[in-house]
Amino acid sequence: MATHSSAPARGAALLADPLLNKGTAFDPRERAELGLDGLLPPATETLDEQADRAYEAFLGYDKPLNRHIYLRQLQDTNEVLFYGLLTRHLEEMLPVVYTPTVGEACRRFSEIYRRPRGLFLTYENRHRFREILRNRPGGEVDVIVVTDGQRILGLGDQGVGGMGIPIGKLSLYTAIGGIHPARTLPILLDVGTDNEDLLGGEHYLGRRQHRVTGAEYDEMIEAFVSAVEAELPGTLLQWEDFATAHARPILSRYQDRLLTFNDDIQGTAAVALGALSTATQIAGAHLTDHRIVVLGAGSAAIGVADMIRTALLEEGLSEQEAADRFWFVDIDGLLVRSRDDLTPEQRVYARDDAEVRQWGAGTPDLARVVGEAKPTVLIGLSTAHGAFTEEIVRGMADTVDRPVILPLSNPTSHSEADPADLARWTDGRALIATGSPFPPLKLGGREVPVAQANNVYVFPAVGLAVTACRATRVTDRMMVAAARAVGDYAVRAGRDDVTPLLPPLADMRDAAREIALAVARTAVEDGVAPEATEADLRTAISTAQWTPRYASAAAPG
Repeated sequence: MATHSSAPARGAALLADPLLNKGTAFDPRERAELGLDGLLPPATETLDEQADRAYEAFLGYDKPLNRHIYLRQLQDTNEVLFYGLLTRHLEEMLPVVYTPTVGEACRRFSEIYRRPRGLFLTYENRHRFREILRNRPGGEVDVIVVTDGQRILGLGDQGVGGMGIPIGKLSLYTAIGGIHPARTLPILLDVGTDNEDLLGGEHYLGRRQHRVTGAEYDEMIEAFVSAVEAELPGTLLQWEDFATAHARPILSRYQDRLLTFNDDIQGTAAVALGALSTATQIAGAHLTDHRIVVLGAGSAAIGVADMIRTALLEEGLSEQEAADRFWFVDIDGLLVRSRDDLTPEQRVYARDDAEVRQWGAGTPDLARVVGEAKPTVLIGLSTAHGAFTEEIVRGMADTVDRPVILPLSNPTSHSEADPADLARWTDGRALIATGSPFPPLKLGGREVPVAQANNVYVFPAVGLAVTACRATRVTDRMMVAAARAVGDYAVRAGRDDVTPLLPPLADMRDAAREIALAVARTAVEDGVAPEATEADLRTAISTAQWTPRYASAAAPG
Protein backbone atom coordinates (compact mmCIF):
# COMPACT_ATOMS: atom_id res chain seq x y z
CA MET A 1 0.00 0.00 0.00
CA ALA A 2 1.22 3.50 -0.77
CA THR A 3 2.46 5.57 2.12
CA HIS A 4 2.04 8.93 0.42
CA SER A 5 0.55 10.50 -2.65
CA SER A 6 2.14 9.07 -5.81
CA ALA A 7 1.56 12.30 -7.77
CA PRO A 8 4.94 13.75 -8.79
CA ALA A 9 6.01 16.87 -6.93
CA ARG A 10 8.61 19.32 -8.23
CA GLY A 11 10.28 22.55 -7.28
CA ALA A 12 8.84 24.60 -4.44
CA ALA A 13 5.88 22.20 -4.08
CA LEU A 14 8.31 19.35 -3.37
CA LEU A 15 10.12 21.40 -0.71
CA ALA A 16 6.77 22.23 0.90
CA ASP A 17 5.87 18.55 1.37
CA PRO A 18 7.36 17.43 4.71
CA LEU A 19 7.15 13.75 3.76
CA LEU A 20 9.10 14.22 0.51
CA ASN A 21 11.33 17.17 1.32
CA LYS A 22 15.00 16.31 1.86
CA GLY A 23 16.19 19.91 2.04
CA THR A 24 19.95 20.19 1.62
CA ALA A 25 20.18 16.40 1.19
CA PHE A 26 18.92 16.61 -2.41
CA ASP A 27 21.97 15.80 -4.52
CA PRO A 28 22.92 17.77 -7.69
CA ARG A 29 21.21 15.30 -10.03
CA GLU A 30 17.98 15.38 -8.03
CA ARG A 31 18.06 19.16 -7.93
CA ALA A 32 18.45 19.38 -11.70
CA GLU A 33 15.75 16.81 -12.51
CA LEU A 34 13.20 18.01 -9.94
CA GLY A 35 13.35 21.74 -10.59
CA LEU A 36 15.21 22.53 -7.38
CA ASP A 37 18.24 24.37 -8.79
CA GLY A 38 18.58 27.72 -7.11
CA LEU A 39 15.97 26.90 -4.42
CA LEU A 40 18.53 25.49 -1.95
CA PRO A 41 22.00 26.52 -0.73
CA PRO A 42 24.65 24.82 -2.90
CA ALA A 43 26.03 22.49 -0.21
CA THR A 44 24.77 18.90 -0.16
CA GLU A 45 24.46 17.28 3.27
CA THR A 46 23.82 13.75 4.49
CA LEU A 47 20.98 13.04 6.91
CA ASP A 48 23.54 12.68 9.71
CA GLU A 49 25.04 16.08 8.92
CA GLN A 50 21.60 17.66 8.83
CA ALA A 51 20.74 16.05 12.16
CA ASP A 52 23.95 17.38 13.73
CA ARG A 53 23.10 20.89 12.57
CA ALA A 54 19.49 20.57 13.75
CA TYR A 55 20.65 19.32 17.15
CA GLU A 56 22.84 22.39 17.59
CA ALA A 57 19.84 24.57 16.73
CA PHE A 58 17.73 22.63 19.25
CA LEU A 59 20.30 23.27 21.98
CA GLY A 60 20.24 26.95 21.12
CA TYR A 61 16.81 27.28 22.71
CA ASP A 62 16.83 27.54 26.50
CA LYS A 63 13.14 27.03 27.30
CA PRO A 64 11.54 23.59 26.82
CA LEU A 65 8.48 25.12 25.10
CA ASN A 66 10.71 26.88 22.54
CA ARG A 67 12.50 23.59 21.91
CA HIS A 68 9.09 21.94 21.45
CA ILE A 69 8.08 24.61 18.93
CA TYR A 70 11.37 24.16 17.05
CA LEU A 71 10.89 20.39 16.79
CA ARG A 72 7.28 20.79 15.66
CA GLN A 73 8.37 23.20 12.94
CA LEU A 74 11.05 20.74 11.85
CA GLN A 75 8.42 17.99 11.74
CA ASP A 76 6.24 20.19 9.53
CA THR A 77 9.18 20.89 7.22
CA ASN A 78 11.08 17.60 6.88
CA GLU A 79 9.69 14.52 8.62
CA VAL A 80 12.63 12.22 7.87
CA LEU A 81 15.05 14.72 9.41
CA PHE A 82 12.72 15.23 12.40
CA TYR A 83 12.56 11.50 13.10
CA GLY A 84 16.25 11.03 12.38
CA LEU A 85 17.01 13.65 15.01
CA LEU A 86 14.44 12.33 17.49
CA THR A 87 15.58 8.71 17.30
CA ARG A 88 19.21 9.76 17.83
CA HIS A 89 18.35 11.79 20.95
CA LEU A 90 15.22 10.02 22.13
CA GLU A 91 15.91 10.11 25.85
CA GLU A 92 16.77 13.82 25.78
CA MET A 93 13.96 14.88 23.47
CA LEU A 94 11.11 12.71 24.75
CA PRO A 95 10.26 15.16 27.59
CA VAL A 96 10.20 17.98 25.01
CA VAL A 97 8.11 16.22 22.38
CA TYR A 98 5.79 14.73 24.98
CA THR A 99 5.38 14.96 28.76
CA PRO A 100 5.90 17.24 30.50
CA THR A 101 6.45 19.96 27.85
CA VAL A 102 3.49 18.92 25.72
CA GLY A 103 1.23 20.02 28.58
CA GLU A 104 2.42 23.61 28.23
CA ALA A 105 2.15 23.28 24.44
CA CYS A 106 -1.50 22.24 24.80
CA ARG A 107 -2.22 25.05 27.24
CA ARG A 108 -0.79 27.58 24.79
CA PHE A 109 -1.86 25.79 21.60
CA SER A 110 -3.69 28.79 20.12
CA GLU A 111 -0.75 31.12 20.84
CA ILE A 112 1.92 28.91 19.26
CA TYR A 113 -0.16 27.48 16.38
CA ARG A 114 1.84 27.51 13.14
CA ARG A 115 0.67 24.96 10.59
CA PRO A 116 -2.27 22.53 10.37
CA ARG A 117 -1.72 18.87 11.19
CA GLY A 118 -4.42 16.21 11.47
CA LEU A 119 -8.18 16.75 11.44
CA PHE A 120 -10.45 18.90 13.60
CA LEU A 121 -13.97 17.46 13.75
CA THR A 122 -16.60 19.77 15.22
CA TYR A 123 -20.01 18.90 16.63
CA GLU A 124 -21.74 20.93 13.91
CA ASN A 125 -20.13 18.77 11.21
CA ARG A 126 -21.02 15.41 12.81
CA HIS A 127 -23.17 14.37 9.85
CA ARG A 128 -20.26 15.03 7.46
CA PHE A 129 -17.51 13.10 9.26
CA ARG A 130 -17.04 10.56 6.43
CA GLU A 131 -16.60 13.37 3.94
CA ILE A 132 -14.18 15.23 6.22
CA LEU A 133 -12.13 12.08 6.82
CA ARG A 134 -11.53 12.01 3.05
CA ASN A 135 -9.77 15.39 3.41
CA ARG A 136 -6.97 13.72 5.35
CA PRO A 137 -3.51 14.01 3.83
CA GLY A 138 -2.20 10.76 2.36
CA GLY A 139 -4.16 7.57 1.91
CA GLU A 140 -4.30 4.51 4.14
CA VAL A 141 -3.89 5.00 7.89
CA ASP A 142 -2.49 2.50 10.40
CA VAL A 143 -3.07 4.48 13.61
CA ILE A 144 -5.45 7.25 14.68
CA VAL A 145 -5.08 9.00 18.04
CA VAL A 146 -8.18 10.99 19.03
CA THR A 147 -9.01 13.26 21.96
CA ASP A 148 -11.78 15.66 22.89
CA GLY A 149 -9.35 17.72 24.99
CA GLN A 150 -11.32 17.45 28.22
CA ARG A 151 -8.73 15.87 30.54
CA ILE A 152 -5.30 16.81 29.24
CA LEU A 153 -2.66 15.29 31.53
CA GLY A 154 -3.28 16.86 34.95
CA LEU A 155 -4.28 20.19 33.40
CA GLY A 156 -7.98 19.55 32.79
CA ASP A 157 -10.04 20.95 29.93
CA GLN A 158 -7.84 22.42 27.19
CA GLY A 159 -10.43 22.38 24.40
CA VAL A 160 -8.91 22.53 20.94
CA GLY A 161 -5.46 22.74 22.55
CA GLY A 162 -5.79 19.03 23.27
CA MET A 163 -4.66 18.43 19.69
CA GLY A 164 -1.08 18.61 20.98
CA ILE A 165 -1.57 15.21 22.60
CA PRO A 166 -2.49 13.17 19.46
CA ILE A 167 0.29 14.91 17.52
CA GLY A 168 2.83 14.10 20.23
CA LYS A 169 1.62 10.51 20.69
CA LEU A 170 1.79 9.77 16.99
CA SER A 171 5.33 11.19 16.82
CA LEU A 172 6.28 8.46 19.28
CA TYR A 173 4.31 5.78 17.42
CA THR A 174 6.69 6.58 14.56
CA ALA A 175 9.95 7.27 16.43
CA ILE A 176 9.68 4.14 18.60
CA GLY A 177 7.13 1.82 17.01
CA GLY A 178 8.17 2.62 13.46
CA ILE A 179 4.68 3.37 12.14
CA HIS A 180 5.22 5.26 8.88
CA PRO A 181 4.46 8.97 9.52
CA ALA A 182 2.25 9.15 6.43
CA ARG A 183 0.05 6.43 7.91
CA THR A 184 -0.75 8.25 11.17
CA LEU A 185 -3.67 10.62 11.77
CA PRO A 186 -4.20 12.88 14.81
CA ILE A 187 -7.83 13.91 15.39
CA LEU A 188 -9.40 16.47 17.73
CA LEU A 189 -13.13 16.12 18.43
CA ASP A 190 -14.14 19.69 19.20
CA VAL A 191 -17.28 19.55 21.31
CA GLY A 192 -16.52 22.91 22.92
CA THR A 193 -14.86 23.67 26.24
CA ASP A 194 -15.92 24.53 29.76
CA ASN A 195 -12.63 26.35 30.38
CA GLU A 196 -13.79 29.95 30.81
CA ASP A 197 -10.28 31.31 30.29
CA LEU A 198 -10.25 29.72 26.83
CA LEU A 199 -13.77 30.80 25.95
CA GLY A 200 -12.89 34.38 26.85
CA GLY A 201 -9.40 34.29 25.37
CA GLU A 202 -8.60 36.63 22.52
CA HIS A 203 -6.81 34.06 20.38
CA TYR A 204 -8.64 30.79 21.17
CA LEU A 205 -8.91 28.74 17.96
CA GLY A 206 -11.58 26.26 19.04
CA ARG A 207 -15.36 26.13 19.21
CA ARG A 208 -16.42 28.98 21.52
CA GLN A 209 -19.25 27.17 23.22
CA HIS A 210 -19.63 25.08 26.34
CA ARG A 211 -19.16 21.35 25.95
CA VAL A 212 -21.79 19.20 24.32
CA THR A 213 -23.02 16.63 26.85
CA GLY A 214 -25.41 13.71 27.29
CA ALA A 215 -27.12 12.14 24.28
CA GLU A 216 -25.70 14.76 21.91
CA TYR A 217 -22.15 13.88 22.97
CA ASP A 218 -22.83 10.16 22.54
CA GLU A 219 -24.29 10.87 19.10
CA MET A 220 -21.11 12.64 18.03
CA ILE A 221 -18.90 9.80 19.26
CA GLU A 222 -21.04 7.27 17.38
CA ALA A 223 -20.90 9.41 14.23
CA PHE A 224 -17.11 9.51 14.51
CA VAL A 225 -16.72 5.76 15.05
CA SER A 226 -19.10 4.99 12.18
CA ALA A 227 -17.13 7.28 9.88
CA VAL A 228 -13.85 5.59 10.84
CA GLU A 229 -15.38 2.14 10.28
CA ALA A 230 -16.60 3.19 6.83
CA GLU A 231 -13.55 5.13 5.63
CA LEU A 232 -10.65 3.48 7.47
CA PRO A 233 -11.66 -0.06 8.43
CA GLY A 234 -8.94 -1.98 10.24
CA THR A 235 -7.21 1.18 11.51
CA LEU A 236 -6.08 1.18 15.14
CA LEU A 237 -8.08 3.84 17.00
CA GLN A 238 -6.53 5.07 20.26
CA TRP A 239 -8.66 7.14 22.65
CA GLU A 240 -6.64 9.69 24.60
CA ASP A 241 -7.32 12.07 27.50
CA PHE A 242 -11.10 11.72 27.69
CA ALA A 243 -12.73 12.61 31.02
CA THR A 244 -13.38 9.75 33.44
CA ALA A 245 -17.12 10.02 32.84
CA HIS A 246 -16.60 9.26 29.13
CA ALA A 247 -13.40 7.20 28.91
CA ARG A 248 -14.63 3.89 30.32
CA PRO A 249 -18.11 3.95 28.68
CA ILE A 250 -16.57 4.69 25.27
CA LEU A 251 -14.05 1.87 25.65
CA SER A 252 -16.73 -0.58 26.82
CA ARG A 253 -19.03 0.40 23.96
CA TYR A 254 -16.51 0.00 21.15
CA GLN A 255 -13.70 -2.35 22.20
CA ASP A 256 -15.50 -5.40 20.78
CA ARG A 257 -16.61 -3.54 17.65
CA LEU A 258 -13.33 -2.31 16.20
CA LEU A 259 -9.55 -2.29 16.67
CA THR A 260 -9.30 0.12 19.58
CA PHE A 261 -7.96 0.81 23.06
CA ASN A 262 -7.80 3.66 25.56
CA ASP A 263 -4.24 4.59 26.41
CA ASP A 264 -5.08 6.30 29.70
CA ILE A 265 -6.89 3.20 30.93
CA GLN A 266 -4.99 0.36 29.27
CA GLY A 267 -1.64 1.89 28.31
CA THR A 268 -1.06 3.44 31.72
CA ALA A 269 -2.12 0.15 33.27
CA ALA A 270 0.25 -1.91 31.16
CA VAL A 271 3.31 0.23 31.89
CA ALA A 272 2.46 0.22 35.61
CA LEU A 273 2.16 -3.56 35.52
CA GLY A 274 5.47 -3.69 33.63
CA ALA A 275 7.19 -1.67 36.37
CA LEU A 276 5.56 -3.82 39.04
CA SER A 277 6.69 -6.97 37.22
CA THR A 278 10.29 -5.74 37.25
CA ALA A 279 10.08 -4.73 40.91
CA THR A 280 8.65 -8.13 41.82
CA GLN A 281 11.54 -9.92 40.12
CA ILE A 282 14.12 -7.63 41.79
CA ALA A 283 12.54 -8.25 45.21
CA GLY A 284 12.51 -12.02 44.61
CA ALA A 285 8.75 -12.11 45.19
CA HIS A 286 5.64 -13.20 43.30
CA LEU A 287 2.94 -10.94 41.92
CA THR A 288 0.41 -12.75 44.10
CA ASP A 289 2.36 -11.67 47.23
CA HIS A 290 1.51 -7.99 46.81
CA ARG A 291 -0.90 -5.81 48.79
CA ILE A 292 -1.63 -2.69 46.74
CA VAL A 293 -2.88 0.72 47.88
CA VAL A 294 -3.96 3.09 45.10
CA LEU A 295 -4.47 6.83 45.61
CA GLY A 296 -6.97 8.07 43.04
CA ALA A 297 -9.95 6.20 41.64
CA GLY A 298 -10.41 7.68 38.17
CA SER A 299 -10.39 5.75 34.90
CA ALA A 300 -6.59 5.50 34.78
CA ALA A 301 -6.32 4.20 38.36
CA ILE A 302 -9.09 1.65 37.89
CA GLY A 303 -7.46 0.63 34.60
CA VAL A 304 -4.17 -0.05 36.40
CA ALA A 305 -5.95 -2.23 38.96
CA ASP A 306 -7.89 -4.07 36.27
CA MET A 307 -4.68 -4.86 34.39
CA ILE A 308 -2.89 -6.11 37.52
CA ARG A 309 -6.01 -8.10 38.44
CA THR A 310 -6.01 -9.77 35.01
CA ALA A 311 -2.36 -10.75 35.57
CA LEU A 312 -3.26 -12.11 39.04
CA LEU A 313 -6.01 -14.21 37.49
CA GLU A 314 -3.48 -15.62 35.02
CA GLU A 315 -1.35 -16.61 38.05
CA GLY A 316 -4.18 -18.61 39.58
CA LEU A 317 -6.10 -16.29 41.91
CA SER A 318 -9.91 -16.20 41.88
CA GLU A 319 -11.76 -13.00 40.93
CA GLN A 320 -12.43 -12.18 44.57
CA GLU A 321 -8.92 -13.06 45.73
CA ALA A 322 -7.47 -10.78 43.05
CA ALA A 323 -9.79 -7.87 43.92
CA ASP A 324 -8.98 -8.28 47.61
CA ARG A 325 -5.35 -7.38 46.93
CA PHE A 326 -6.39 -3.70 46.45
CA TRP A 327 -7.30 -0.76 48.69
CA PHE A 328 -8.47 2.38 46.83
CA VAL A 329 -8.47 5.88 48.32
CA ASP A 330 -10.02 8.88 46.60
CA ILE A 331 -10.72 12.45 47.72
CA ASP A 332 -13.46 11.15 50.07
CA GLY A 333 -11.29 8.42 51.61
CA LEU A 334 -11.28 4.65 51.30
CA LEU A 335 -13.68 3.07 48.81
CA VAL A 336 -16.12 0.99 50.88
CA ARG A 337 -19.26 -0.85 49.84
CA SER A 338 -21.64 1.45 51.73
CA ARG A 339 -20.66 4.45 49.58
CA ASP A 340 -23.35 5.36 47.06
CA ASP A 341 -21.11 7.43 44.78
CA LEU A 342 -19.12 4.57 43.21
CA THR A 343 -19.21 3.46 39.59
CA PRO A 344 -19.59 -0.27 38.83
CA GLU A 345 -15.87 -0.37 37.97
CA GLN A 346 -14.92 1.20 41.31
CA ARG A 347 -17.30 -1.01 43.27
CA VAL A 348 -15.26 -4.08 42.27
CA TYR A 349 -12.53 -2.84 44.62
CA ALA A 350 -14.69 -1.46 47.46
CA ARG A 351 -13.78 -2.92 50.86
CA ASP A 352 -16.24 -4.52 53.22
CA ASP A 353 -17.46 -2.03 55.84
CA ALA A 354 -17.15 -4.61 58.61
CA GLU A 355 -13.42 -4.94 57.88
CA VAL A 356 -12.95 -1.19 58.03
CA ARG A 357 -14.96 -0.71 61.24
CA GLN A 358 -12.27 -2.70 63.04
CA TRP A 359 -9.88 0.17 62.24
CA GLY A 360 -11.94 2.64 64.30
CA ALA A 361 -14.42 5.42 63.58
CA GLY A 362 -14.56 7.55 60.44
CA THR A 363 -13.67 7.02 56.80
CA PRO A 364 -9.95 6.14 56.60
CA ASP A 365 -7.65 8.49 54.70
CA LEU A 366 -4.46 7.44 52.89
CA ALA A 367 -2.25 7.51 55.98
CA ARG A 368 -4.62 5.30 57.91
CA VAL A 369 -5.13 2.87 55.04
CA VAL A 370 -1.37 2.47 54.63
CA GLY A 371 -1.00 1.92 58.35
CA GLU A 372 -3.72 -0.73 58.48
CA ALA A 373 -3.33 -2.51 55.13
CA LYS A 374 0.50 -2.59 55.30
CA PRO A 375 0.91 -2.45 51.51
CA THR A 376 3.88 -3.69 49.55
CA VAL A 377 2.90 -1.41 46.64
CA LEU A 378 1.76 2.24 46.71
CA ILE A 379 0.44 3.70 43.44
CA GLY A 380 -0.53 7.33 42.87
CA LEU A 381 -2.85 8.46 40.07
CA SER A 382 -4.49 11.31 41.96
CA THR A 383 -2.72 14.46 40.62
CA ALA A 384 -2.38 15.37 44.34
CA HIS A 385 1.11 16.85 44.61
CA GLY A 386 3.07 15.61 47.62
CA ALA A 387 0.35 13.21 48.80
CA PHE A 388 2.93 10.52 49.59
CA THR A 389 4.25 12.22 52.73
CA GLU A 390 7.31 11.30 54.76
CA GLU A 391 5.12 9.85 57.52
CA ILE A 392 3.20 7.64 55.10
CA VAL A 393 6.29 6.42 53.25
CA ARG A 394 8.33 5.73 56.39
CA GLY A 395 5.37 3.84 57.84
CA MET A 396 5.15 1.71 54.71
CA ALA A 397 8.91 1.07 54.70
CA ASP A 398 8.74 -0.18 58.31
CA THR A 399 6.69 -3.19 57.21
CA VAL A 400 8.25 -4.19 53.88
CA ASP A 401 11.87 -4.63 52.84
CA ARG A 402 11.56 -3.35 49.24
CA PRO A 403 8.52 -1.04 49.05
CA VAL A 404 7.30 -0.45 45.49
CA ILE A 405 6.23 3.19 45.13
CA LEU A 406 4.80 4.50 41.86
CA PRO A 407 3.82 8.21 41.89
CA LEU A 408 2.40 8.20 38.36
CA SER A 409 0.53 11.52 38.10
CA ASN A 410 1.49 13.97 35.34
CA PRO A 411 2.87 16.55 34.88
CA THR A 412 5.75 16.83 37.35
CA SER A 413 3.95 19.50 39.38
CA HIS A 414 1.21 16.96 40.16
CA SER A 415 3.47 14.06 41.21
CA GLU A 416 2.58 12.47 44.55
CA ALA A 417 6.25 12.49 45.61
CA ASP A 418 9.78 13.35 44.54
CA PRO A 419 11.87 10.18 44.03
CA ALA A 420 14.81 11.71 45.93
CA ASP A 421 12.56 12.04 48.99
CA LEU A 422 11.27 8.50 48.59
CA ALA A 423 14.83 7.16 48.44
CA ARG A 424 15.86 9.16 51.51
CA TRP A 425 12.81 8.15 53.57
CA THR A 426 13.36 4.45 52.79
CA ASP A 427 17.19 4.40 53.06
CA GLY A 428 17.39 3.68 49.33
CA ARG A 429 15.25 0.55 49.55
CA ALA A 430 12.25 1.83 47.57
CA LEU A 431 11.68 0.54 44.04
CA ILE A 432 10.41 3.62 42.20
CA ALA A 433 8.83 4.57 38.91
CA THR A 434 7.29 7.99 38.23
CA GLY A 435 4.84 9.40 35.70
CA SER A 436 7.04 12.35 34.75
CA PRO A 437 10.82 12.60 34.28
CA PHE A 438 13.03 13.19 37.33
CA PRO A 439 16.83 13.45 37.64
CA PRO A 440 18.83 10.34 38.62
CA LEU A 441 19.13 9.32 42.26
CA LYS A 442 22.47 9.16 44.04
CA LEU A 443 22.61 5.79 45.79
CA GLY A 444 25.74 4.20 47.21
CA GLY A 445 28.00 6.57 45.31
CA ARG A 446 26.27 5.80 41.99
CA GLU A 447 23.75 7.63 39.87
CA VAL A 448 20.66 5.49 39.38
CA PRO A 449 18.15 6.52 36.70
CA VAL A 450 14.56 6.99 37.85
CA ALA A 451 12.25 4.88 35.69
CA GLN A 452 9.59 7.03 34.06
CA ALA A 453 6.39 5.02 33.75
CA ASN A 454 5.58 6.64 30.46
CA ASN A 455 3.02 4.94 28.24
CA VAL A 456 5.64 5.20 25.50
CA TYR A 457 6.83 1.78 26.66
CA VAL A 458 3.57 0.23 25.49
CA PHE A 459 1.48 2.06 22.90
CA PRO A 460 4.08 2.28 20.07
CA ALA A 461 4.73 -1.47 20.41
CA VAL A 462 1.00 -2.22 20.38
CA GLY A 463 0.64 -0.17 17.20
CA LEU A 464 3.58 -1.99 15.62
CA ALA A 465 2.18 -5.37 16.68
CA VAL A 466 -1.36 -4.94 15.39
CA THR A 467 -0.10 -3.46 12.14
CA ALA A 468 2.37 -6.30 11.57
CA CYS A 469 0.10 -9.20 12.58
CA ARG A 470 -3.10 -7.69 11.11
CA ALA A 471 -5.04 -7.94 14.36
CA THR A 472 -8.73 -7.02 14.37
CA ARG A 473 -9.10 -6.34 18.11
CA VAL A 474 -6.98 -5.33 21.11
CA THR A 475 -7.66 -7.81 23.92
CA ASP A 476 -6.88 -7.47 27.63
CA ARG A 477 -4.46 -10.38 27.36
CA MET A 478 -2.54 -8.55 24.62
CA MET A 479 -2.01 -5.60 26.96
CA VAL A 480 -0.92 -7.87 29.81
CA ALA A 481 1.52 -9.55 27.42
CA ALA A 482 2.95 -6.10 26.59
CA ALA A 483 3.34 -5.33 30.29
CA ARG A 484 5.14 -8.58 31.06
CA ALA A 485 7.44 -8.08 28.07
CA VAL A 486 8.31 -4.58 29.34
CA GLY A 487 9.29 -6.04 32.72
CA ASP A 488 11.29 -8.89 31.20
CA TYR A 489 13.20 -6.50 28.94
CA ALA A 490 14.00 -4.20 31.86
CA VAL A 491 15.40 -7.08 33.91
CA ARG A 492 17.54 -8.29 31.00
CA ALA A 493 18.80 -4.76 30.29
CA GLY A 494 19.46 -3.91 33.96
CA ARG A 495 22.19 -4.67 36.42
CA ASP A 496 21.99 -6.03 39.98
CA ASP A 497 19.59 -4.55 42.52
CA VAL A 498 19.66 -1.00 41.13
CA THR A 499 18.02 -2.09 37.90
CA PRO A 500 15.55 0.64 36.84
CA LEU A 501 11.98 -0.66 36.80
CA LEU A 502 11.59 0.11 33.09
CA PRO A 503 13.89 -0.32 30.07
CA PRO A 504 16.35 2.44 29.10
CA LEU A 505 14.57 4.94 26.86
CA ALA A 506 17.53 4.91 24.50
CA ASP A 507 16.77 1.22 23.77
CA MET A 508 13.08 1.69 23.07
CA ARG A 509 13.10 0.98 19.33
CA ASP A 510 14.73 -2.38 20.02
CA ALA A 511 12.48 -3.00 23.03
CA ALA A 512 9.42 -2.13 20.95
CA ARG A 513 10.12 -5.07 18.62
CA GLU A 514 10.29 -7.51 21.55
CA ILE A 515 7.17 -6.09 23.18
CA ALA A 516 5.36 -6.12 19.83
CA LEU A 517 6.28 -9.78 19.38
CA ALA A 518 4.67 -10.67 22.73
CA VAL A 519 1.54 -8.71 21.79
CA ALA A 520 1.35 -10.26 18.32
CA ARG A 521 1.79 -13.81 19.69
CA THR A 522 -1.06 -13.21 22.11
CA ALA A 523 -3.25 -11.77 19.34
CA VAL A 524 -2.78 -15.02 17.41
CA GLU A 525 -3.51 -17.08 20.56
CA ASP A 526 -6.66 -15.05 21.20
CA GLY A 527 -7.88 -15.62 17.66
CA VAL A 528 -7.94 -11.93 16.70
CA ALA A 529 -5.06 -12.22 14.19
CA PRO A 530 -4.34 -14.71 11.39
CA GLU A 531 -2.35 -17.82 12.28
CA ALA A 532 1.40 -17.18 12.16
CA THR A 533 4.56 -18.71 13.59
CA GLU A 534 6.87 -16.74 15.86
CA ALA A 535 9.37 -16.53 13.00
CA ASP A 536 6.65 -15.14 10.71
CA LEU A 537 5.72 -12.54 13.32
CA ARG A 538 9.34 -11.48 13.86
CA THR A 539 9.76 -10.96 10.13
CA ALA A 540 6.49 -9.04 9.83
CA ILE A 541 7.42 -6.77 12.77
CA SER A 542 10.90 -6.08 11.42
CA THR A 543 9.46 -5.29 7.98
CA ALA A 544 6.75 -3.02 9.40
CA GLN A 545 9.10 -0.88 11.53
CA TRP A 546 9.90 2.18 9.42
CA THR A 547 13.35 3.74 9.81
CA PRO A 548 13.98 7.40 8.94
CA ARG A 549 16.20 7.48 5.88
CA TYR A 550 16.02 9.33 2.58
CA ALA A 551 14.90 7.57 -0.59
CA SER A 552 16.05 8.63 -4.03
CA ALA A 553 13.85 11.45 -5.25
CA ALA A 554 15.21 11.84 -8.76
CA ALA A 555 12.81 11.54 -11.66
CA PRO A 556 13.02 8.27 -13.64
CA GLY A 557 15.68 8.30 -16.28
